[in-house]
Amino acid sequence: MSAGVRFTGRFQANEGGFPAMDGCGAGKPRVRGAQPGQAYTAAMPADDAHDPAARPTRVALIAFEDVQALDVAGPMDVFAEANKFLRDEQRYQVALVGMRAGPVRCANGMDINLAFGYADYVGQPDLILVAGGPRLPDFHPEPGILEWIRDKAEGARRFGSVCNGAFPLGHAGLLNGRDVTAHWNDVDRLTAQFPRARVRPDKIFVRDGRLFTSAGVAAGIDLCLALVAEDWGQDLALRIAKKLIVYIRREGGQSQYSPYLAVGPKEQTLVAKALRYVTDHIDEQLSMEQLADALSVSRRTFSRIFAKDANMTPSAFVEQVRIDHSRKLLEETDLPLKTVAFRCGFHNSNQMRSIYERRLDTTPRAYRERFRREESGALQADAAVLPGASAAASDARARVARPPLPAG
Repeated sequence: MSAGVRFTGRFQANEGGFPAMDGCGAGKPRVRGAQPGQAYTAAMPADDAHDPAARPTRVALIAFEDVQALDVAGPMDVFAEANKFLRDEQRYQVALVGMRAGPVRCANGMDINLAFGYADYVGQPDLILVAGGPRLPDFHPEPGILEWIRDKAEGARRFGSVCNGAFPLGHAGLLNGRDVTAHWNDVDRLTAQFPRARVRPDKIFVRDGRLFTSAGVAAGIDLCLALVAEDWGQDLALRIAKKLIVYIRREGGQSQYSPYLAVGPKEQTLVAKALRYVTDHIDEQLSMEQLADALSVSRRTFSRIFAKDANMTPSAFVEQVRIDHSRKLLEETDLPLKTVAFRCGFHNSNQMRSIYERRLDTTPRAYRERFRREESGALQADAAVLPGASAAASDARARVARPPLPAG
C-alpha cells in the first residue's frame, strides 16, 4: 500500500449529526435540525457546504507504529472506489502521515509506506483522520505531532478517528466536552484518561460538530461511506458499499459485535454454555438462579466468572441475546411486533420497544422499516446504471428527502 496514491472529492461542512436534506432545489438545500453527537442518519449537503467541484479534498490519514491495517485500508478503499466515479478535480487525495516518512509496521506484520512525516506535510488538509492500533491506549505521542494535529484540526473542515485513534485526539485536547466513541474494548480507558469527553460506548460512530469518532476497525468504512454519501449522494455510497460487500449503514450499537455473542458451537467456556442455554430458552423468563442451575454452578460463582469473562452482567447478556434474535425476526419475517416480542422472551412489545430505544436508539418498527428500505435500495442499485457522480449528486440535491431516520 503506497501513501503516494492520490484520491479526490469534497467533504461539505456542517454542524451536528449528518443531516437529512429537504428538497429545496439544487442550489440551496435546507438542513433539518441535527443534534451534536447524533449518529449518522441520512447524509446530505449542508447550507454552508463548500462546493465539491471547486477542488480536490485533501485527506491526511495519520498512522502510528503498530497501526491497525484495516483502519488505514478501509478508508483508503472507500475513497479509491469513490474516485472511480469522480472527475480528476473532484477526487479525494489521501496522504499517509506519521512521525516521519517511510515504512511503518502494522499490527498484523504488514508494512505500509508513509508519504510524509508530520513536519514535512505542506498545506492544510480538509480532513484529518487518526487510525487506531493496539498500542494507542498506552501510547503518548510526542508533543510535536500533538501540536500539529491541534493546528491542522483547527483549519480542517472535519477531523476524527477510527477505532482507538481517539486517544491521540484526546492527548491533543480535542475531545474535551465532545460526544465521542471508540472500540468497545477501549471505551472505559478512554473515559478514564479523558474524563472531560462524553464517551458514547455503544455507537458505531458519533459526530459532534466537526469532530467524528468511530468504533472498532470496520466502523471506519461506515464513517467514510457516510461522508461520500454526504458529498455525492446515497446512490454512489451504496454502489461503493456493494462493491466492498459491506452494509451501507449498520443499525444499532457496537455491543452486537462483541466477542461474547460470537462463541463457537463447540466452545465449553461458561459464557459459551450460557449463550447456548439462553438461545435454546429464548422465549422464557430467565433468572440468575435458573442460569446458574442450568450450568451446575452456584449463583455467586456464575456471576463472578461471567462478569470477568464476558465483561457484562448476566442480565445484560440475556437482554442482548434477545435483541439479537428479535432483529433477525424483524429482518426476515413479517411477524407482528407482539409475536416477535413473545418469541424472544420480552414481557410484551412495549418492553421490547423500550429496550430498543435504550440500547439501539431506534424502535423495532423503525428498525424493520429501515431495513426494508435499504434492501429495496440495494435491489434498485443492482438494476440501475449509475450515470456518474455529478448526476448522482444533483439528483440527491433535487430529491425531497425522507424524514430523518432514528440515530444509531
